[in-house]
Amino acid sequence: MPSVLSIQSRVAYGHVGNAAATLPLQLLGCEAWTLDTVLFSNHTGHGRWRGNVVPASEVAAVFEGVADLGVLPECDAVLSGYLGEAATGAVLIDAVDRIKRANPAAVFCCDPVMGDIDSGLYVRAGLPEFFRDTALPAADIATPNRFELEWLTGEAVTSLPQALAAAERLRRTGPDVVLITSLDTATDHIGMVAVGPAGAWLAETPRLPLVLNGCGDVTAAVFLARLLRGDPLPQALGATMAGVFAVLETTLRLGRRELALVPAQAELATPSRVVEARRIA
Repeated sequence: MPSVLSIQSRVAYGHVGNAAATLPLQLLGCEAWTLDTVLFSNHTGHGRWRGNVVPASEVAAVFEGVADLGVLPECDAVLSGYLGEAATGAVLIDAVDRIKRANPAAVFCCDPVMGDIDSGLYVRAGLPEFFRDTALPAADIATPNRFELEWLTGEAVTSLPQALAAAERLRRTGPDVVLITSLDTATDHIGMVAVGPAGAWLAETPRLPLVLNGCGDVTAAVFLARLLRGDPLPQALGATMAGVFAVLETTLRLGRRELALVPAQAELATPSRVVEARRIA
């Protein structure tokens, strides 16, 4: 059973950050070690919230407590998401370095959470540069959305060929595998693209009329868990797309503002819809 150290945000209500990643990791057979970078009442998409960013020193102290248990050799992956402040970046990189020394087979999956097409950049100063210059060169897997991919590579991504070119450019900076978590492929469809050493694949589902927070967090967790289980890249992509689509479809049917992770949990582990990943390169 793989163990994953997940370093990202925490909310009391709803499903973003670790509150979105934990259940999918567990459903797919991973032990989730959660290290929270913020403690908020709810995600900021609601327009108001309470709580605070966890100071980097406290994040580091919690990690030291885990390390003191002597369990770092048991950790198979680090998953990072919303970091809260730039100073936490150093804590993340230290954790990755120490875990990889303890377990050379461990992988680092970096979700470079910094913004989206609708909002632009929404993180504190210094974090986008940290992801570009430090985190992604150290990563094995990267899971940017379209906006993040454009910002990180400086390349426009408005077509499939542009997406492939940008993903390959990002791969050259460090990560072996790049998953583009959101790509407009047609008026009524949305896609994900996975690019690795053996090629590139596209998976698509119908576009649903809703915009929700936390989709990228769920996507990164499911994709990482499936790779840790040994799924080949195209199968991991198709199953991830199918599971996330089922969550969104359930959320729409129930009329919820937050991801319906619990009602759709069976779909995350065993999606009823088959989404075939099509080779595109």
